[in-house]
Amino acid sequence: MIRKLLLLTLGALTLCQCNSLRSDCRAIAAREAEIARETPGDYYIGRRYYVPNTRFWGYVRKAGQSWRDARLVMMDESLVHTPDRGWEPPHPKATYSGDNNCEYVISGTFTGEDAYDPGSNQVLPVFRPSAFTLRDKDPGFLFKPSEQYHVAYVTLLPSIMPTREQVEYYTKR
Repeated sequence: MIRKLLLLTLGALTLCQCNSLRSDCRAIAAREAEIARETPGDYYIGRRYYVPNTRFWGYVRKAGQSWRDARLVMMDESLVHTPDRGWEPPHPKATYSGDNNCEYVISGTFTGEDAYDPGSNQVLPVFRPSAFTLRDKDPGFLFKPSEQYHVAYVTLLPSIMPTREQVEYYTKR
């Protein structure tokens, strides 16, 4: 009896994962098609990704490139401050990170340097922005619809995306 229950549970979980993967792949394919229609140019798209006690800013990708190719970056604010720059917690007027998950059109360039973020124990590329324009305050998922954001540690990485082959397979079925 326990064996049958275990097999039924395992089967149900497999079906749920398959449906979730299929759903994720279809949503990713739709978004990839939207990205492919972006106006070509020398600019970047950035997504603010805040995890307390870290110093990285978020993900940056070249216009027209997939979020799969995005890079988690440290920002060099020598030319312009990031949009959320202000008082940081625990200050009572804290505004830092109020734009978590907002999407920006960013002018700027990668400096070619790396910086260490002790909060996440990562060495990350440095991006020097020259201008930010808010593109979307609620752009939805970053890497896949079923992703789980957690405030205590880095959970959103390009590696959680289904492969290009999986996306192609599940969007044709």
